Amino acid sequence: MTALNLPTPDRRASLQRRIRLLVAATITYNVIEAVVAITAGSIASSAALIGFGLDSVVEVASAAAVAWQFSATDHEAREKTALRVIAISFFALAAYVTFDAVRALLGIGEAEHSTPGLILAAVSLVIMPFLSYAQRRAGRELGSASAVADSRQTLLCTYLSAVLLVGLALNSLFGWSWADPIAALAIAAVAVKEGREAWRGDACCPH
Repeated sequence: MTALNLPTPDRRASLQRRIRLLVAATITYNVIEAVVAITAGSIASSAALIGFGLDSVVEVASAAAVAWQFSATDHEAREKTALRVIAISFFALAAYVTFDAVRALLGIGEAEHSTPGLILAAVSLVIMPFLSYAQRRAGRELGSASAVADSRQTLLCTYLSAVLLVGLALNSLFGWSWADPIAALAIAAVAVKEGREAWRGDACCPH
């Protein structure tokens, strides 16, 4: 980003307010998503659904880190710490989901049909892309790597919604219980990739 296209102070203030509002919306939705997914996943013994719910918890932690960063006047000073929190959240998610998925593949707890899980995955598949796009656009214009990283965390939820929907549908329609932990492992793999990029600070183009 060159001096010619740096946002004006008024524009920067507007972008920061927009990011705070988007972060608040993301936190609110993900708290609801986490409660529904983890509850439904526990009832159905679904590793993928529980993993999806835990990803929502990670998204709350990620969004909270960005909210903390932008609560300061000099938000750039807190950028590295916020990125570290986001990255560690990704890694923790991947570790737990992998463990639970492997247990499921070994036959410890077979996933059952979950109507709430199917509905939740479909709703998230519609809502999350809009939140992610709006925050990513504001973050890039502001030059904030943490805001962009958090938007990618939200975008990850979109991909995971699709993976979860397929896994739950295959299990419900054909009784393929292995589809659930396989979907969970896909969630874990993407989480590791995003965590590495957040740790390196690759979420945003350089200034």
